Amino acid sequence: MPEGSGGGPESLANGKLLLDRPAEAVARLRIANPERRNALDHEILAEIAATLPRLDDGIATRCVVITGTPPLFSAGYNIAEFTEDAFESEAEALVAHPFQAAMEAIIAHPWPTVAAINGLCLGGGLELAVSCDLRIAAAGAKLGMPPARLGLVYGHTGLRRFLETIGLPRTREMFFTGHNLDAARAERIGLVNEVVEDARIDAAAVELAAGIAAGAPLATRGNKQVIDVLAANPVLSEAQEQELVELRRSCFGSADFREGIRAFAEKRRPVWTGE
Repeated sequence: MPEGSGGGPESLANGKLLLDRPAEAVARLRIANPERRNALDHEILAEIAATLPRLDDGIATRCVVITGTPPLFSAGYNIAEFTEDAFESEAEALVAHPFQAAMEAIIAHPWPTVAAINGLCLGGGLELAVSCDLRIAAAGAKLGMPPARLGLVYGHTGLRRFLETIGLPRTREMFFTGHNLDAARAERIGLVNEVVEDARIDAAAVELAAGIAAGAPLATRGNKQVIDVLAANPVLSEAQEQELVELRRSCFGSADFREGIRAFAEKRRPVWTGE
């Protein structure tokens, strides 16, 4: 299915978040808040948290792309929402609830998620990207974490995601210096998986997502589940070990596994049912 098919985008969060389906089994969420440099406000974050579960719709959606309205991904959390008179009481509540709910919805989504970083990506915008399973960046993108320049001690859950993604030395560098990284350096340290020409970022992200969505649904969803369990639990309990063994065993009796074997032998594209 070509990019842009499936009708116009669905407008969410008063038009600040757009949902479309640019390829078969691919959904795309686009942050559309250009007046605020695609800053993540309460409405956008609440809508991300509400929409991701809605995209767990059987096998109709098998990959989700998150991106921004050009020329940037997101400049971070919208700190303009804070009022000076009640800053101390409002700041933590504003940041903690809608922001954390949105990040958790991305991480908990059962299908792979791809961040298409099409330009500047800072602070909370970068944490959103790091919460996705894969990241593809435009060559001209800049990525950075500015809490040291804002007087902010960053949330430990967000810091943990960076430690898991780029390790201790690079996390220290990003959070201590506040320097922005260009896309090439971000790729070298593992912050992004791939860098493409600026003009190709949308198409490349959709191609990547469509390739993921073309895989066997049970395998894609199951492998994400196994990876997530292993990442969160360096040492598995006996119950967790048994759960993963049963998950693998269940695939052998599935219709999709039999279809995959037949399609491979017959040199044709498999037709998946998710069963």
